[in-house]
Amino acid sequence: MTNKKSTINNKICLKVKFERLKRNLSQEELAFEANLNKNTIGKIERGEVSPTIETLEKLADAFEIDFLELVDVSKVDL
Repeated sequence: MTNKKSTINNKICLKVKFERLKRNLSQEELAFEANLNKNTIGKIERGEVSPTIETLEKLADAFEIDFLELVDVSKVDL
């Protein structure tokens, strides 16, 4: 189970970075829009931390997408 959890977390972290780059946002800009710390964005994108549900909701709002769209990692390949 730990392996599967790690894989899902890694995919979510990649999805966050993809969505940020797709919108041409810097980590600092995304952090501002999501009311998060810039260091937190970097740690999420590098997979150093697992984002909480609350953090993912803030990111989805900042990206102006539905929460479920952000966490749908079915098309993310590692």
